[in-house]
Amino acid sequence: MGVRDRGGHGGAPGAGDVGPSIGEGTALGGWEGRPVLDESRVLSAPRSFFGVEDFVDDDNSRPYTYKKEKKPKNLQKHISFKQRTIANMEPFTLDVFISKRFVSASITHRVTSKQVAVAGTNSKDIKAVLRSRSDIPACLAVGRILADRAREADVYTASYTPRERDKFEGKIRAVVQSLIDNGIDIKVYLD
Repeated sequence: MGVRDRGGHGGAPGAGDVGPSIGEGTALGGWEGRPVLDESRVLSAPRSFFGVEDFVDDDNSRPYTYKKEKKPKNLQKHISFKQRTIANMEPFTLDVFISKRFVSASITHRVTSKQVAVAGTNSKDIKAVLRSRSDIPACLAVGRILADRAREADVYTASYTPRERDKFEGKIRAVVQSLIDNGIDIKVYLD
């Protein structure tokens, strides 16, 4: 659809060859007082209000918004061999969560993000036996039950890295020590 085909000309022969007078309308919708457009100039759509340009899909069906991709901060960042292979060499990780009310622990497969074994003091079988759900005997019970469930799933090794706010002492150490005592080899990484 060219500039000539837009409204305001009335279909008169030769109306597109010579610019319309001020009273007839212009190529951009018939506003009076606008300057006459020359066909050699390329019309460009105005930029959108927020500074993001709108384009049309390949099949010209609907407009979409084009956004620039973010550049990575460090283009020369080297990923070490250990970082690339650790998920396959040590696929299972231990996660321990201790709150004021309960203790829970799980062993997760790193690559598939599936939980292989889970134990916690909120479960019915442990809750009925324990006197308190957040003391050291409860942590030892969670470790023992998690070790049994991990052996059922054929998991005998796991790695544990404490969270930044957690110290490897007290209740967390009791859960890990209980797992080690019940036959699960835990590699603890302290940074």
